[in-house]
Amino acid sequence: MARKDTPKADDSVEQRTDGSGSTVPESMTQSDSGTTPLLDESFDMDGRSTVADSDAIIESRDLNVFYDETRALDGVDIQIPDNCVTALIGPSGCGKSTFLRCINRMNDLIDSAGVDGELLFDGKNVYDDDVDPVALRRKIGMVFQSPNPFPKSIYDNVAFGLEVQDMDVDVDETVHSALERAALLEEVEDQLDSSGLDLSGGQQQRLCIARAIAPDPDVILMDEPASALDPVATSKIEDLIEDLAEEYTVVIVTHNMQQAARISDKTAVFLTGGELVEFDDTDKIFENPEHDRVEDYITGKFG
Repeated sequence: MARKDTPKADDSVEQRTDGSGSTVPESMTQSDSGTTPLLDESFDMDGRSTVADSDAIIESRDLNVFYDETRALDGVDIQIPDNCVTALIGPSGCGKSTFLRCINRMNDLIDSAGVDGELLFDGKNVYDDDVDPVALRRKIGMVFQSPNPFPKSIYDNVAFGLEVQDMDVDVDETVHSALERAALLEEVEDQLDSSGLDLSGGQQQRLCIARAIAPDPDVILMDEPASALDPVATSKIEDLIEDLAEEYTVVIVTHNMQQAARISDKTAVFLTGGELVEFDDTDKIFENPEHDRVEDYITGKFG
């Protein structure tokens, strides 16, 4: 089956959901909300343990999202398995990035956003009143479309989350380990005191990945992490994502269908109106999809 890249296009709704810019993400700040932090263990939902019944670490049930009167997600049901790469694909404005930001409640930062339904992480609904969003984001890291290193040294960029969260770890060892796992240490080992802003675009994105994994989250969310990079840098990011899946659950939004086919184990296809049309093994999605609409999108008949 022929496959083609989807042209990059802007969309007003998805653009509004990106609250990152170059500022410090809320996930890197201290919380004084007083709510109970999300814990490592699974939680029972009405007497049942979701995780015990499946290998899903993330599950949505009839998830709906609105921006004022605009529906961004329409009744999304999905189970994302642990320790694999799941790609979210679909045309611009179909809700991919919105769904990604629901997982660690980044949509809370958008005043016009409204969410109903359930989004479970390790069996616990992340929208329950007793879940601290900041604590949640420590367990579910995020890498944005455009690299956003802080105006600090390479070392301080990676150490920032450790220090803000007052983690009882060997900071030097953790920083070096994160840079190594992000496939960046060899390139910057002699310049850790240099500004992260002096790195190339691809190096900056890997620095942001190192910053995200330094606190050792369970899940890493990536919103088109290679869309602004050249082919060589993109290849390095793709290799890195495959390596990270050995330790983490990775969920990635991409407009590049060849990229989804190369690096993901599972693929979710969102189409117009925020509808999740199909979710399955990546090979099956690209070679023998169940729905004609998915095949039309994959083969470039629309989108």
